[in-house]
Amino acid sequence: MIYAEHILLCIAIPLLVSTLFVRGKVRSYVTAFLLGMGMCLLSAYIGGFLNLVTGMSANDTSIFLSPVVEELMKLLPLLFFAVLFEPEDRTMTMLAVAIGTGFATFENCCYILTFGAESVTYILIRGLAVGVMHVESILSLCIWFIIAKRLRVFSFPAVAGGLSIAMTFHALYNLLVSEPGVPRTLGYLLPLVATVGLYFLYRKLEKTME
Repeated sequence: MIYAEHILLCIAIPLLVSTLFVRGKVRSYVTAFLLGMGMCLLSAYIGGFLNLVTGMSANDTSIFLSPVVEELMKLLPLLFFAVLFEPEDRTMTMLAVAIGTGFATFENCCYILTFGAESVTYILIRGLAVGVMHVESILSLCIWFIIAKRLRVFSFPAVAGGLSIAMTFHALYNLLVSEPGVPRTLGYLLPLVATVGLYFLYRKLEKTME
């Protein structure tokens, strides 16, 4: 048994102190990173509660509940920044990456402390598959927000549509890795393949960013 709150405090305190000595986008990145870790902890609380209420198995929870809860929780701080502060496109992208990275980092830390770090293969999978998936799902949402703003369709239906795509991608990954053999291998490769496409889309969009 691990105490996730204690792990969060251990990681967050040095980062909080560091914000006293940095300014500008560095401080914004660290703050968004901390928010990502906090959202990860809240997702674990909510997911655990829903798991108990519904009586679902751990596998069903990871496929049907976790994607909904985790993608929604990652969206909330990004949406808060987008609506309240209306940041520039580059800043918005940086905040999305920081939130996703913070979420993935904290989740990976908890998993490693729970299941150990003896297997290099397991560690690589956690980093290259699960970790990357969390970053690219929120980044894809951010890119969609930027496109929606330019098309003047940034509204609740647009946000809900982008969120549903992120949830579906997350659920597809969890579904594939839940089955051994070829499906699991495809699941591990899915985030890396998606990252390549997302990277080229971002580079194309970056040329016209504010």
